[in-house]
Amino acid sequence: MSDEGRLVAGRYRLAERIGRGGMGTVWRAEDEVLARQVALKQLHPRPHLSDDELATLYERTRREARSAARVVHPNVVVVHDVVDDDGRPCIVMEYVPAPTLADLLDGGRTLPPEEAARIGLGMVAALRAAHTAGVLHRDVKPGNVLLGPDDRVVLTDFGIALTAGSSTLTQTGQMVGSIPYMAPERLRGLTPGPASDLWSLGATLYQAVEGRPPFRRETAMETAYAIVTDPVEPLKQAGPLEPLVQLLLAKDPADRPSAEQTERALLATWSGAVTEATRRRPTQPPPATVRAAAAGAGRRRRRARRGRLALAAGAITLAAAAAVTAALTLPRAPADKHPASSATTTASSAPSPLPQGYHLATDKELGVSFPVPDGWTAGTRATDEITYKDPTGLAGVTIGMVEPAGANPITHFADIEANTKVNYPTYRRLRMQRTTFRGQPAAVWEFTFQGRVRVFRAIDLGYGGAGGREYDIYLSAPDARWNTYRPVFDNLRDGFRTTG
Repeated sequence: MSDEGRLVAGRYRLAERIGRGGMGTVWRAEDEVLARQVALKQLHPRPHLSDDELATLYERTRREARSAARVVHPNVVVVHDVVDDDGRPCIVMEYVPAPTLADLLDGGRTLPPEEAARIGLGMVAALRAAHTAGVLHRDVKPGNVLLGPDDRVVLTDFGIALTAGSSTLTQTGQMVGSIPYMAPERLRGLTPGPASDLWSLGATLYQAVEGRPPFRRETAMETAYAIVTDPVEPLKQAGPLEPLVQLLLAKDPADRPSAEQTERALLATWSGAVTEATRRRPTQPPPATVRAAAAGAGRRRRRARRGRLALAAGAITLAAAAAVTAALTLPRAPADKHPASSATTTASSAPSPLPQGYHLATDKELGVSFPVPDGWTAGTRATDEITYKDPTGLAGVTIGMVEPAGANPITHFADIEANTKVNYPTYRRLRMQRTTFRGQPAAVWEFTFQGRVRVFRAIDLGYGGAGGREYDIYLSAPDARWNTYRPVFDNLRDGFRTTG
C-alpha cells in the first residue's frame, strides 16, 4: 500500500516520492502547520535487523539531523525538524525542486570544466562550512548534490556524517558511504578527516568532466582496491581543472590541497580570471624564477635549522609567493620521453668532451665549470648560484650550491617543494627520487609550473655528501619544446666539474 497522502507526525502530508536510496525514501510533503512544501526522509523498514542494529540505524539518522542543523550555509540543505513515524525517525528538510548532479551526468554525460568548477565552488563552500562546524560529510558524491534554481548548488544527505567527538556508529569491518567516491584512507580503515571529503569532491569533479568515476571497475571490491593502489587514469577533458583534480585524488591526505586552496583554484577556472590576467600581462617571467626563489627559501630554511641564519617563516612564504605564479590553468604535461636512468644513473667522475655548439663556462666563486650552449648568456648572479638563459629568455639553466650539505639532496628538494605546495595547489610533481651521482648521494626532481603565457617544465639534479657541498644542476624550459631543450641538461650534467 502506497504511503502517498499519509500524514506523518500529525503535520506532514506525503505528496510525492522524489528519491530513493540505500537508507530511505525522500518525499515531497506538505507542512500543514506552516503551509509550505518540505522534503521528508523516511527510513526503509529493516525487518532483518536486530533491535540493537535498528537502534544504531535510528541514532545515525537522528545524528544526520543534528549534524546538518549545525551547518548553516546557503550551499547546505536546511534541516527543519526530526520526527518519529511509527517508531522510526524521519528528517524534515528544505525542499529544493531540482535535479541532482547525478541526474545531469546520467549515461556518461559530461560538463565543461568551467561549469564543473562552478558546481565545485558550491560544494567546497558547503564543505568548508561543515568542517568549520566540526562535521565531516563522508558521502560526497554526485547524487548528493542538488542543482537548484538561480544556479544554486546544495549539498545534502548528511546521513552518515561524522561529528567531531562522536561515535562512528559502525561495526568492525563495516563501511558506510559510496565506494567509488570514498577516499583511500577510509577504505584502509584509517580515521577520516576534512581531506577525505575533499578526495570525494575530486572524484565528483572527475566524473563531471570525464563521464565516469576515476576508479570505476567491474565490482565494488575491485573499485576499492584500485582506489587504494592504482594511479588515477589521466584526465582528457578537464582542461584547467586537471591539476586540481589530480591533487585532490592524491593517495596521501597530506598531499591534497586545503579547502581554501581548492576554492581559489575553482574560482580561477570558473571566472576566467587567469585568462584575463594573461591577456593583461603579455611579458614572460624569467624561466628560472620559480626554482631560484623557492630554492633560496629552501636553503635559508635549512641553514636556519643549523643555526646559520634566523629566518622568519613569513619571509619564506613571501619568497615562495613571489616565485610561483598564481595562475591556475596548468595543463597536463606529456610523458617524459627520456627514461629515468638518463638523468639519475651514476655518471663517471671524468667529464665528457665539450659538445659541439657549446662553450665552457667557469665560475670561480662556486668553484665549478660546465658546458653552456653557444649564444646563451649569463643572467642573475647570486652568492650561491649562477644562471644562463637562451636568446629567447624562455629557457635557462642554474647552477647552485648549498653548504653544508645534508644527508641527501632529496631533503633540500622536499623543503623547496613544501614552500610551493603550501600556497599553490597547481604545482605538479613529475618525479622526485633518490639516486647517486659520481659516487655521492643525489636526488632528481622534475615538475611543471604555469608561467604567465605558457607551461614550463623543469628538472633539477642535486648531489653531494653530508657536511660538504651540495651542487644543484637545474634546467627549465617551455614544456611544449621540452624534447628540444632536455639535451642541454644532459650535456651540462655530463660535463659538470668542480675546480676548487
